[in-house]
Amino acid sequence: MKIVIVNGSPRKGNTYSAINAFVEGAKDNNDIEIIDSYKLKISPCIACGTCECYKGCVAKDDSNPTVDKLVNADMIIFATPVYWWGMSAQLKLIIDKCYCRGLQLKNKKIGLIIVGGSPVDSIQYELICRQFDCMADYLSWNMLFQKSYYANARDELAKDVEAIKELEDIGENL
Repeated sequence: MKIVIVNGSPRKGNTYSAINAFVEGAKDNNDIEIIDSYKLKISPCIACGTCECYKGCVAKDDSNPTVDKLVNADMIIFATPVYWWGMSAQLKLIIDKCYCRGLQLKNKKIGLIIVGGSPVDSIQYELICRQFDCMADYLSWNMLFQKSYYANARDELAKDVEAIKELEDIGENL
């Protein structure tokens, strides 16, 4: 299976540790590509309507090559730290640009990994999950998992043996 992981974090911290654990579990049976959103040059959507939801974005940046990778994937994993009760701006830019080919993103297998600095019963995780639930309903996505983790220190999640094992198992059992 072709899996594309969209890394919404600009740091090599807890979200990166979560992604690596998932990849460790999934690597044997899958073709995996990680898109580091912070390395891309993606302009905000200007709502010009030119794309008409299938033509692609008119912006001369990394929008179309990035969305192409998502369209061609069998499964997409979105991984984000929590920024002010929501996903990172870097991840949101990519998701907004998916509008230009939204109809071609229907029926994808999806996973969501969220890492934040508050306990997982905090509303911030629920708000992000609900946003992805709305996208999943609209695009008929098969949401395979939504996992939230609490980690403050930069390497805290990497030391959480249970969380790392859970993510490896998710990857292995796809």
